[in-house]
Parts: sequence; C-alpha cells; structure tokens
Amino acid sequence: MIDTQTLVWQDLALSKKAPAAVQLWLDDNTSLTAKLKQQFSDFSVRVLSQQQATPHAHEASIINTSKTCTIREVELLGNGAVVVFARSIIPLSDDTQEILDIGSKPLGEILFNNPNIKRGAMQITQIGHIWGRRSTFTIGQTSLLVSEFFMEKLYA
Repeated sequence: MIDTQTLVWQDLALSKKAPAAVQLWLDDNTSLTAKLKQQFSDFSVRVLSQQQATPHAHEASIINTSKTCTIREVELLGNGAVVVFARSIIPLSDDTQEILDIGSKPLGEILFNNPNIKRGAMQITQIGHIWGRRSTFTIGQTSLLVSEFFMEKLYA
C-alpha cells in the first residue's frame, strides 16, 4: 500500500518527465479498466478496504468536501500480479449510491459507461519508480476522486 497522505501532485503537463512507457498510462483519458483487460488475459480487482473515513486534506479540498466519505482502496491485478493500486474518495450522497455497492467490480466500469459522468483534469505524482495520477469524476452534484498508482511491473 502507498502512503497517500503526503504526496505532492502536479499538473499532467509534467508527465513528459516520465519515461515513455509510463506516459502511455499517465496521459490516457480512456478507461483504465478497459485498457488493463486488453493487456492481460486474467484481470481482477482485489478490494483492500472500503470504509467510511475522513479523506486527507488535499483529497477533501479537490472535491470540495469536509464530510466523511467512503474511501475505497483496491489492487488491480493482471495475470495475478498487482499492476495498479487505486484509492477512491466517494462522498456519501444520492448521486453515489450505485457506486457504493459495487463490491469487487471495477469502479471504471461505472465511471466510463455512464455518459452523464464527467471527468476532470488529471494530476500526476511520483514515488520512486511508482507513478500516479488522479482526477475527479462528477456525478450529478457530487464529485469523487480517483487516484491510480502504476506499479513498475506494468510498464517495465
């Protein structure tokens, strides 16, 4: 698991500093779930935790909430190996009820299959050889935050 509390996030334009193999993942507006399913014959989601808690200050500020949210942390596995760690901050509202009941289904399947859900600008971060990106998704009046961290096994 990654310590997401003290990360420094930057504008996506700085992804040009990342190796070319990483840029293909960072700077992609399509569904990560769909892309991983194309890349790996065996794709699955392992839910590490899904609980109500207060998000980190930098997470709460980007989705403009001070309320308790559901915080979901998962590993995305390709052919049995962890290739992505994802952390989602989902405010509790009527707009997000469907998402809160997805269990081990990929969140991306809901976010990218509903044309009414709008994606915000992406930001990136780096922790050693692990690169991450995050963006907001707006459902009705509610914004949620999805952060994805690409393990070196994915692009090495």
